Amino acid sequence: MISKNKFKGLLIFQNKSFKDKRGYFKEVLKEIKLKKKFPFTVISFSKKNVIRGMHIQTKKSQGKFISVLKGKIFDVAIDLRKNSKTFGKFFSCILSEKNSKSVYIPPGFAHGFCALEKENYVLYSCTQYRNAGSERTIKYNDKEIKIKWPIKKPILSKKDKNAITFKEFIKKYL
Repeated sequence: MISKNKFKGLLIFQNKSFKDKRGYFKEVLKEIKLKKKFPFTVISFSKKNVIRGMHIQTKKSQGKFISVLKGKIFDVAIDLRKNSKTFGKFFSCILSEKNSKSVYIPPGFAHGFCALEKENYVLYSCTQYRNAGSERTIKYNDKEIKIKWPIKKPILSKKDKNAITFKEFIKKYL
């Protein structure tokens, strides 16, 4: 089942899961449903209380199909598409191994998440290859965006600690 929301092109998928006494088999991504190609797939592992984000590529922006293989995350996307009705607004949802949900975030969004369990494995299928030279990071706790993160003391990378504000991003890249 695919659900839409106020963010044009951003879709939530309820994946089919087939369970029995051995475990489960889960359908995650069917390109035919999205009519997109995903040439680049990566996995990240995060400990509890890690926040990754908010990341975007300014050139060759990636659409991302996000699924959790193990654990649970608070997933967030900020609409940075200049002419969008939801520009500067954020979308958030819980993705987990248990709820079998995935989200497709179209190009033009910054993406990040907060790891909520001890071990969190996140699968990203991307519509573009990584373009390291155009990667930018917006502060996860930007005062203008006002994301209500579910933790108080996140574990951050050096890159995420040195992120720029939403206003700085707009001035430099839009």
